Amino acid sequence: MKFENIGLDQLKADLSRLDEVMLSYGLVREGQWDYERVTYDRKFELKDGVYYLRVFGYAAEGDVGAHKALIQIMTPLLGKHYYPHGVEYGEGESFPKSLVSQCEKILTDIKNEVEKFAQA
Repeated sequence: MKFENIGLDQLKADLSRLDEVMLSYGLVREGQWDYERVTYDRKFELKDGVYYLRVFGYAAEGDVGAHKALIQIMTPLLGKHYYPHGVEYGEGESFPKSLVSQCEKILTDIKNEVEKFAQA
């Protein structure tokens, strides 16, 4: 499921500051990066399955490995994990409304914080 109406995908932000904001909302980067891309994940374990809120980004300038990059944030996704196949984001998936609402609030709050230091 794509969160296209949040507006995060309109923002570019400094990697270090973005890491701090994302972590404060439970989205971790850990080993989910290479020199040009980042992925922030938050895991939700519910009765009916395991879900991941994911925010992807790529280096518009600089180098992620050097911790000096301007990250273009991409459209966030919500996916359901299927063992052992991985995470599915498809339109055929159904997501609990309460989880979707929670993710929308998290993403809106992140957007409001990142806007304070984002670049055009």
